[in-house]
Amino acid sequence: MQYKSTRGKANNYTFEQAVLAGLSPDGGLFIPQSIPQAPADFLTKWASLSFQELALEVLSLYIDQTEIPRQDLKELVDRSYSTFRHKDITPLHQVKDGLYILELFHGPTFAFKDVALQFVGNLFEYFLKRKNAGIENKADRHKITVVGATSGDTGSAAIYGLRNKQDLDVFILFPTGRVSPIQEAQMTTVLDANVHNVSVKGTFDDCQDIVKGLFANKDFMSKYNLGAVNSINWARILAQTVYYFHSYFSLLRSLNITPGSEEAKKIHITYSVPTGNFGDILAGYYAHQMGLPTAKLLVATNANDILYRFFCSGVCEKNVGEDGGVHETLSPAMDIVVSSNFERLLFYLARDAAVDAQVPESEKDVKAGEIVNSWMVDLKQKGRFDTGAQVLAEAKRIFDAGHVSDQETCDTIRSYIHPENSSQAPYVMDPHTAVGVKAAETAIPKIDSQNIVISLSTAHPAKFSDAVERALKDQEGVVFEEVFKAVLPKEFDGLMTAERRVTHIPRADEALVIEVIDKELSK
Repeated sequence: MQYKSTRGKANNYTFEQAVLAGLSPDGGLFIPQSIPQAPADFLTKWASLSFQELALEVLSLYIDQTEIPRQDLKELVDRSYSTFRHKDITPLHQVKDGLYILELFHGPTFAFKDVALQFVGNLFEYFLKRKNAGIENKADRHKITVVGATSGDTGSAAIYGLRNKQDLDVFILFPTGRVSPIQEAQMTTVLDANVHNVSVKGTFDDCQDIVKGLFANKDFMSKYNLGAVNSINWARILAQTVYYFHSYFSLLRSLNITPGSEEAKKIHITYSVPTGNFGDILAGYYAHQMGLPTAKLLVATNANDILYRFFCSGVCEKNVGEDGGVHETLSPAMDIVVSSNFERLLFYLARDAAVDAQVPESEKDVKAGEIVNSWMVDLKQKGRFDTGAQVLAEAKRIFDAGHVSDQETCDTIRSYIHPENSSQAPYVMDPHTAVGVKAAETAIPKIDSQNIVISLSTAHPAKFSDAVERALKDQEGVVFEEVFKAVLPKEFDGLMTAERRVTHIPRADEALVIEVIDKELSK
């Protein structure tokens, strides 16, 4: 398996090269040369596998054994998921008839990013150890400087995955005051010498633009050998495809249905995904393209609904206003305007629906890359691009979309903690999970035992206690402290008062970030 760029000008990269580079030299994102199909008998062969066993099978389709021998890959997988608190890694929880929550928050930082970043951290370490084998002189050793932007969960998950790794430094940029207090504490209380937090006065999009600028700065990138942990890194997307397969088999086991049977074929499954940078739902797209039986992928957005508007119209258009049109909401990890991973989907849509059918197969990637590049230029310069009716129709074959207000988010949290149906057990969800649930309830006409929704829960509710408290405020018979005490992880005890280390910069300025990195790495 080799990798290519969404801009069509970079090809024949190995998995290791794609992972370590993060961003392609032509400004695009790495994608596999072709999407592999799951084995013809995977519905029976994979049905009873554990998460770790399933991960090995899925990842092996994308990683050649000449790059990472199967036994080495197995050890990487086992080590990556040994840090999770639940034996199923990503367990499925039924909340009512036809509606299931896929809990992705059982890793070290209580967020779905752990599923990918524990693996990515171990990948970086594996590649560095191999490059530096036998090199004792510190000055001669190969080093990586990881630079990432976060709207909350990526930062802490990356830090926990990379802390104290030899020959590696990690710099995480986050928007000042726009991550939850718990998220900020998780990042800034990690005092390992190779961890550096940078608080930027601005928005997540500002932080993301700075990171992209650093990767486009060839001299700076070469000087520090930059590596990416944001979901622009292909390994992030790849690791996340696993829990779509795992949830499907978990669902059928819970229903006592045999995969591949006529009974299984009657079930229509929609995955509802609270969407910010588009990486989580993109992993579902790859799983679907590999052969996973999926009826729909539902893009759930908050007030920052650029993706919802795209899937309604085929037009991708930024809002105009302060902070680049970003609305501050109760689900801050989704407060994003330009979703980096959307470019990966746009490449496939362009190739399948925008490239002229008369173009030879050998030239389609280049043509698709040119189209994607033109769209990205228009978005940056004009604030919008229009893909046209054919591309929209192709997108809607698998995708649907919904948008959810803060008030609806609160109402949804409240309705599952204090359900009207007495047979329904209370369930505490974070605001991002609530967006996914509400979008599904609104967009899907019928949810039942045949039309099933699996809604992805991206974070533990304790990470967003302010939103949960707001939802429960003034609710008769509901005491926030009692509800919250029941779910509060012991790992959060003392976190808010622990010692912190963070560098604050007064504005979103690439030069200021470069100064911070230069200073820290010269110590």
